[in-house]
Amino acid sequence: MARHSRLPSVFLFIFVFSSIQNVVVQCKTLKRDVKALNEIKASLGWRVVYTWVGDDPCGGGGLPPWSGVTCTTQDDYRVVTELAVYAVSIVGPFPTAVTNLLDLTRLDLHNNKLTGPLPPQIGRLKRLKTLNLRWNKLQDVIPPEIGELKQLTHLYLSFNNFKGEIPKELANLPELRYLHLHENHFTGRIPPELGTLQYLRHVDVGNNRLVGTIRELIRVEGCFPALRNLYLNSNYLTGGIPAQLANLTNLEILYLSYNKMAGFLPASIAHIPKLTYLYLDHNQFSGRIPDAFYKHPFLKEMYIEGNAFRPGVNPVGVHKVLELSDSDFLF
Repeated sequence: MARHSRLPSVFLFIFVFSSIQNVVVQCKTLKRDVKALNEIKASLGWRVVYTWVGDDPCGGGGLPPWSGVTCTTQDDYRVVTELAVYAVSIVGPFPTAVTNLLDLTRLDLHNNKLTGPLPPQIGRLKRLKTLNLRWNKLQDVIPPEIGELKQLTHLYLSFNNFKGEIPKELANLPELRYLHLHENHFTGRIPPELGTLQYLRHVDVGNNRLVGTIRELIRVEGCFPALRNLYLNSNYLTGGIPAQLANLTNLEILYLSYNKMAGFLPASIAHIPKLTYLYLDHNQFSGRIPDAFYKHPFLKEMYIEGNAFRPGVNPVGVHKVLELSDSDFLF
């Protein structure tokens, strides 16, 4: 009787073990992703990816997933959804095999030494939400195919050697929130089409070779509805600050330093409700600073040195300290 009473337990163990084994067998990493990551591994060199042990980037056979590789189970397979290999001195051209990882939602290769152009195949990564390639040595133009990344929310391409114009195809990214393009060699005008992006909060195109005026950038009514931070510093922008800029009611930081802008400072800008930091230094602005800036409830810092402003009157009872002094004024 004792022997027969143990049979159900034995059969249960065999059933559970077989089920687990089937799951393990079925849950393999997609061959496409295995091939792509092994191509990347071969191109990067063993010293950079010495922790990438085995052939399966998602792990298996007692081995862990490769460092920086995140995998997700989809149906009966595992796919690579994140690749974050940064600050490890990767040297060489951008690994085109990355564009075969079609389920990537995050690609982070920042702070390496990648060279060459960003390939047009980047447009294949339709599920990508974050693309971070800043602090590399990438060059040439940004391919227009970048406008095919319809789910992209964060784009970081700063501190590279990109040149040419900022592609207007960036306006085809309906989910874009953060656009970082500073410290490159971009020329031409900032595409006003960017103003149609409903969720765009942060635009940084500082330290380039851009020309044009702010008026051209915000010429479309209702543009940049969510914009909070606008960095245009260290370019070759001309013209003045249009009163219509006050229509960007969510603006908190306006950075215009080191351009060739001129004209008067419109009082309407002082009525942008959330404005906190205003950088106007090293331009050719003139006239008086409207008293409304002294009364602004949130304005913390205002830099005006290197212009031709005349002194205004600080209203009695207002205790705001602006980053300016009498030596900054032209009497």
